[in-house]
Amino acid sequence: MVESREVRLAAIPEGVPGQEHFEVVSAPVADPGPGEVLVRNRYFQVSARLRTLLAGDIEGTPLPPVRVGEVPPSITVGEVVAVGAGGGARVGEVVSHWAGWREYAVLPVAACTPLGDSLPDPVAHLGSGWTSYAALTVHARLRAGETVLVTAGGGGVGSLVGPLARVLGAGRVVATARTREKADRVVAELGYDAAYVVGTDAIEDVDVVVDNVGGADLRAALAAARPGARVALVGALSGQAGAAPVELDTFGLILRGISLHGVNTRPDPDERDEWLARFGGWLRSGALTFPHVRVSGIDSAPRALQEVIEGRHVGTVAVYL
Repeated sequence: MVESREVRLAAIPEGVPGQEHFEVVSAPVADPGPGEVLVRNRYFQVSARLRTLLAGDIEGTPLPPVRVGEVPPSITVGEVVAVGAGGGARVGEVVSHWAGWREYAVLPVAACTPLGDSLPDPVAHLGSGWTSYAALTVHARLRAGETVLVTAGGGGVGSLVGPLARVLGAGRVVATARTREKADRVVAELGYDAAYVVGTDAIEDVDVVVDNVGGADLRAALAAARPGARVALVGALSGQAGAAPVELDTFGLILRGISLHGVNTRPDPDERDEWLARFGGWLRSGALTFPHVRVSGIDSAPRALQEVIEGRHVGTVAVYL
């Protein structure tokens, strides 16, 4: 039996969650039983989407709400350090899982995904690479030379969508950002051709939109969409605590032949293998990088979540343990 430190929800936040809404505690972790493994976590993702789970029951979300006393879920990468009877995994194997903000986790073997050496740095498995790829190729059907607009271009998804669109042949890639400072950062750090502050700047005409925000950003993106544009709806950061209603001119969308597609599917094994092979190849060649911010120590997770929601970082935020 080992002792593990973990972050638990201490109170349901009414607004932006802060450090006062969480507590870091130590808890014993039992040896793995039959069909289970003990995983020593190495890093986990901190995502603004977690705020939705902290707000309570919202129908249709892929993960259950986080109750007081529970550990927030997150995509996590760790190393198997013990295996229960029945095998199915080996000590030293690097795996991903969703057990979240803790140093150790006992899990069914079926709840762990072996990662192998498909990516040069396992931390890149924390990114929203497949979501970004599916949004551009399956839902928005990006064609060579087109102009792509990514809302929240500096976020965990946007920081991959923009560079990936370039690799896939986009002629021009632009973004929205919350502030002028953030807009300047995504251009300088991620290579966007331009970045716009919605409500301040006029957005150029675009062929493809990958929307992570909803609200005013989505309205502005649709206003800039050319006839026949395709829109992939990935997130709704404008309504992080719940629904993100937006008033749209649907008749205008029909007249211009603009299509909207919700991105909410997970890859099947063949799609996942194909994506990882391509992503790993791009990372190794330098065609792509994995933009991320490293935060050290489990005590830093609550503060990191607040900073992510406030838009202080560019790229995926990962807590290193």
